[in-house]
Amino acid sequence: MAQDRFDEKSYFASAGIATPPFRAVASQADLDAAIADIGAPAILKTRRLGYDGRGQIRIKTAADANGADEKLGAPGILEGFCAFEREVSIIAARGADGAIAFYDLNENEHTGGILSRTTLPASVSADVESQAQDAARRVLEAFDYVGVLTIEFFVMADGSLIANEMAPRVHNSGHWTIEGALTSQFEQHIRAVAGWPLGPTTRVAAIEMLNLIGDEANAWPALAADPDARVHLYGKRSARSGRKMGHVTKLKF
Repeated sequence: MAQDRFDEKSYFASAGIATPPFRAVASQADLDAAIADIGAPAILKTRRLGYDGRGQIRIKTAADANGADEKLGAPGILEGFCAFEREVSIIAARGADGAIAFYDLNENEHTGGILSRTTLPASVSADVESQAQDAARRVLEAFDYVGVLTIEFFVMADGSLIANEMAPRVHNSGHWTIEGALTSQFEQHIRAVAGWPLGPTTRVAAIEMLNLIGDEANAWPALAADPDARVHLYGKRSARSGRKMGHVTKLKF
């Protein structure tokens, strides 16, 4: 289900988790009808295989829809634009015994559709965090899920949450947990699938995590010299534009 954006958002809607308005698009006629229904601005996305901004076409006005379906080249979904204040994600885990644990809510910033910066604590109210946890709990329990799962949300001006997408796995926005939490999301996932008790998710400091994208990874010597920073390079041989080469987590005690 999480591999298909339309199926995923249809599930969210059925579970009472708010989403942007969306319509399936399989032809230009479908797209024209969806634009007439949802309006513009909107985003046309492939239903499958899109990530980090790939497989997406921004439609600022209805005229931008002309030929967009052919350009997309795959079955798609049109999503209405959300005038959100910030983006957040919840990292949650469920054990084989049904126990559930949540990490603190991540506040995320994207550049060109790619996650560039995550900070904690997020600039949201306790109610917003509770909403995110409630939505994640519903998904985990509905699928009898075991392991780590992430849901990304838009935070609206009134404090309500709009679900963007979910990832049934460890997630880039949770990489800070390697040094910043008592149990990393990676250890937590293994604990869950191995039938161990879930570990404590306590955050040990304020966090700023930066993705090193493309040539940004070349700054690793200076980053490594910072006593409050922890650098992770992914061993990729070439730095291409838009390619995640690593990340650095800065702990602020």
